[in-house]
Amino acid sequence: MGAWDLLLTGLVLLFGLCGVLVPGVPGSWLVWAAVLWWALKDPQAVAWWVLVGATVLLFLSQVVRWALPPRRLRAGGVDAGLLAYAGGGSFAGFVLLPVIGAVPGFLAGVYVHERIRLGRRGEAKAAVRTVMRSGGWSVLTELFTCQLIAGAWLGAVFWG
Repeated sequence: MGAWDLLLTGLVLLFGLCGVLVPGVPGSWLVWAAVLWWALKDPQAVAWWVLVGATVLLFLSQVVRWALPPRRLRAGGVDAGLLAYAGGGSFAGFVLLPVIGAVPGFLAGVYVHERIRLGRRGEAKAAVRTVMRSGGWSVLTELFTCQLIAGAWLGAVFWG
């Protein structure tokens, strides 16, 4: 597979990761489609195993998300800025503390946004709880799954 194909696959993965945070964009499906396209263009065993893993992870993610309360992000006071902080925190956590850092990074991003918006520590903690109850866990589940898939793809491209 050529460098341009890998770059295009990486851009679709990145767009899918951003799409998880934007309502109405099928981010997880874009991530899966990018891995599928990569596996079809580069038919090696590792590519197919990454595709199988991505499919299983996305299925499990959907099962977990169906068990969670429905998303009511707007009712919980979630805006685009909060999602940007949460996504940035999750990405930073995923890079700084590989894999497991995404969850505390997401929560830290939500907290920092609410602390800036509200100004007080106690109010920010209460706002984080409200955001997570109104659909934040659902967004975090989908984002974390897509980050795992993107990380597996990146590992397979560099070391596979």
